[in-house]
Amino acid sequence: MSENVVAIVGRPNVGKSTLFNRLTEARTAIEEKIPGVTRDRLYGISEWRGRNFVVVDTGGVTFGKQDPLTTRVQQQINLAVEEARVIIFLLDGKEGLTTLDEEIGNMLRRSGKPVLPVVNKLDTYNAETNKYSFYNLGLGDPLPISAEHGRGTGELLDVIYDYLPGEEDAFARLEDAVKIAVIGRPNVGKSSMINTLLGKERVVVSQVPGTTRDAVDTYFNYDGQPCVLIDTAGMRRKSRVKGSVEYYSVLRSLKAVQRADLAILLIDAETGVTEQDQKLAGYVDECGKGLIIAVNKWDLYRGGGHKKENPPEKSMQDFMVDLRRSFGFVDYAPTVFVSALTGWRLDKLFPMITKIWQEQHKRVPTSLLNELLEDALIVNPPPSVKGKQVRIYYATQPSVKPPTFVFFANTPELIHFSYKRYLENRLREAFDYTGTPIIVKLKKRQRRGE
Repeated sequence: MSENVVAIVGRPNVGKSTLFNRLTEARTAIEEKIPGVTRDRLYGISEWRGRNFVVVDTGGVTFGKQDPLTTRVQQQINLAVEEARVIIFLLDGKEGLTTLDEEIGNMLRRSGKPVLPVVNKLDTYNAETNKYSFYNLGLGDPLPISAEHGRGTGELLDVIYDYLPGEEDAFARLEDAVKIAVIGRPNVGKSSMINTLLGKERVVVSQVPGTTRDAVDTYFNYDGQPCVLIDTAGMRRKSRVKGSVEYYSVLRSLKAVQRADLAILLIDAETGVTEQDQKLAGYVDECGKGLIIAVNKWDLYRGGGHKKENPPEKSMQDFMVDLRRSFGFVDYAPTVFVSALTGWRLDKLFPMITKIWQEQHKRVPTSLLNELLEDALIVNPPPSVKGKQVRIYYATQPSVKPPTFVFFANTPELIHFSYKRYLENRLREAFDYTGTPIIVKLKKRQRRGE
């Protein structure tokens, strides 16, 4: 059992995602008045009275349905209950106590964990009389709240606080964690890859495109380094996005890239590189995030689905030619060929992630940077423009993540983009920066007194 984990459990459409967003103060979970929108366990960090804890949003509990997806969702709920220290049993104050609520209450009671009956959608004090029917659950005093308006959530957090241990939880140190977004088109194997990497079913895996709707965070340690894996909904072209739920899923996925340190772009080897893959890579580059291109289903690529344990190296080289042509604008990104289903070569991902993390934080001493600039200017000086001599005087690196370099010149507006690219290439030749974009800025040198 994790020390600081609080799971939100209840039947569909009682407001679990709304409460999750309220407690974590971030609109991470999708809120939609459609039962079954949340399918995976969704993690977020909450802080109350100086103590951090993990909040887990879950799919709606249903009994009696036998379809495979519902079964997998129920498995995710069971895992959330198993790893929780305390369980919020969320109930609908407007609809009142239902038979399904009683069945869920019995299930949670058997877990042996502390269960807090919390009655939602009680927006006014007059509506609190609706909470009394929930005493029949035998789980103690129901706590009235309105997740949408925040009413009663402070009292709920006080109750949760009393159940949590005093020592700091490992999840509280998120500022030290490497955040990795796994992105790609629908059904390329993102969830399968995360499950294989972590050695257990962390997210729902289904052959139906679009199963993952939220951006799902998974916390773990790799060689002592705290990490967060963010599984995201598959991204399609805007013309193919249907309905508000899928629209917000894509929005969450793009936001997942923004809050990540780097992204793993999963490509389907059988489909090959598509325009959408290129747009996703471009978005990661624009955000200044690190990037790894992972070619999935490689064991099925050759022979129309015939599996090969060790695909011929020549075949990989041929595929790499296409990748370089398609992703020339992010040629700094390393490529790895994998099988998310079998785990083939997935062990190569984390060393790459560690390397990129180090490159993102690399600082070049100013003296060394200006030695490089001097050499670059000798080999290839900037061309004159309309008889005006362009001069670059010196350079600095003001920031990292992404590494940013500023070159000071007399007429920066006359320096062509191709020369900026030349300076970037020289920086990469000298200092590597594998897997991370670098930003080259040109500024006018300020004269003394200006």
